[in-house]
Amino acid sequence: MDGEAWLSKVEAAVAPVLASHGLGLVDVEWRREGRRWVLRFFVDKSGGVSVGDCQAFSREAGDVLDVSGLIEPSYDLEVSSPGLDRVLKKDRELVWALGRDVHCWVGEPMDGRTEFSGKLLEVSPGALTLEETVGTRHQIPRRLVTKARLEVVAFGRVKR
Repeated sequence: MDGEAWLSKVEAAVAPVLASHGLGLVDVEWRREGRRWVLRFFVDKSGGVSVGDCQAFSREAGDVLDVSGLIEPSYDLEVSSPGLDRVLKKDRELVWALGRDVHCWVGEPMDGRTEFSGKLLEVSPGALTLEETVGTRHQIPRRLVTKARLEVVAFGRVKR
């Protein structure tokens, strides 16, 4: 079984725990860090997640995963919020970021620019649509996007 298929099974196993806590899964990682394996969940909910949310999900998800038999090596389970300026790598993360301010970098200049910022309005297989200012929209072809990240907004202004 490939890594993506296995991670999908892990996600499916913990989906009821996520739902019971009103959490949404933003991303999941399985990686070796030093001598240990780490399974890391990034979760969110309306109004943001608290440390208590992460702890409760971690306890219950750990029990579910232990019983499931999906993970053979010993591992550390980590649960956290997605972060204020996280990189958006997967479609699920981009869809989660709809309506939020994002910054995109492109590999080839578009209209003489290689960076775009604005509210993420639409995610399609072919393009990301950003509203830079009211009425000024950019459709950025997905094939050109080299990186996309959330913008940190503090006191009503984007922080860079």
